[in-house]
Amino acid sequence: MFTGLVEAVGEVVDRQDTSGGARLTIQSSLSSALGLGDSVAVNGVCLTATSIENNVFGADVGPETLRVTTLGRFVKGTHVNLERPLRADGRFGGHFVQGHVDGIGHIGEFRAEADFHWLTVSFPPDLAPYIVAKGSIAIDGISLTVARLGGDRVDIMIVPFTIEHTNLRACRKHDAVNIECDMVGKYVARAVELAGLTARTQGTP
Repeated sequence: MFTGLVEAVGEVVDRQDTSGGARLTIQSSLSSALGLGDSVAVNGVCLTATSIENNVFGADVGPETLRVTTLGRFVKGTHVNLERPLRADGRFGGHFVQGHVDGIGHIGEFRAEADFHWLTVSFPPDLAPYIVAKGSIAIDGISLTVARLGGDRVDIMIVPFTIEHTNLRACRKHDAVNIECDMVGKYVARAVELAGLTARTQGTP
């Protein structure tokens, strides 16, 4: 379980294709804090550290993960958000993030307003029931709050600290991002479905 509070930004220094999957090598100051077999969120995707040497760690990515996340698009030089799992005795911040991506979105706009920025991200239609205005959402593993909600996009205000300490500082229009909806919302939507009711998208009459 993660919180969406990014601890470090790493860089993909190598990518090797394997039988159906890939092996990523990531350079980061966080590497020294990892142990073999530890979980680590990479752009919001829960991976396992399979090798650690100096300031780099390796992680294997399966074919399904490559298909349903942006990790299949990673190349040498890609900057990624990193977070270790929440400790049982640690303080909880952000929101509950599982590291299980629900879909891939795309950046529609990233524009400045004073010292802040507005981030617009489009999302697949099937995620609409799980996203609510003023609710939580994880974008590339970053815990964020939905400021405005449209039929297929969200607007999020990004504070300067988040820009400085995540890979958002290098984001560009049309970039693909991993989206994980709030876990609580997904369970509520599932309960509604099992009850034979229909969850309406916000704004639908």
